Amino acid sequence: MKASKDKRLYTLDVFIVSGPMTEAFARENKVISRTIQIRGDQTLEDFHHTIFNAFGREEEHMYEFQIGGKGPMDPKARKYMLPTAMDGPFGDEKPVGEMTRTTIGSLGLKVDDAFGYWFDFGDDWWHQINVVAIEEKAPRGKYPKVIKRVGESPPQYVDWDEEGEE
Repeated sequence: MKASKDKRLYTLDVFIVSGPMTEAFARENKVISRTIQIRGDQTLEDFHHTIFNAFGREEEHMYEFQIGGKGPMDPKARKYMLPTAMDGPFGDEKPVGEMTRTTIGSLGLKVDDAFGYWFDFGDDWWHQINVVAIEEKAPRGKYPKVIKRVGESPPQYVDWDEEGEE
């Protein structure tokens, strides 16, 4: 199947696994997730922008997807990065593809697969993405789109002074 004609619809649950959040925020939001639908012919970059907006991010940072491992932070996973990051010092962790060219449908995902998304290599927002469903044809509509939200979006930058006030 040609990637450009891949009209399958992927339903993906994106969970924040860890990141700089106050203890009070984490207590109030035990689960923070967004369910996103995306077509197979859309790219990892499209997916990133949807995650970025779904969690109320304000400032872009470096990010990568880790596919084929057992979730986020798996050193055996295939890394997909931005073209500008592909020339960086990775040692043994050479990225296998660019997010701007890699489509969701080309990843070989199956229902119940899990993979990782790492946003902001300094603050380290780690996400686990679970493949919930794959339909053969996406209904008409604009994709990618968020279809469910659980928990509040944590601020991208924590005001640690507020932690003591609560």
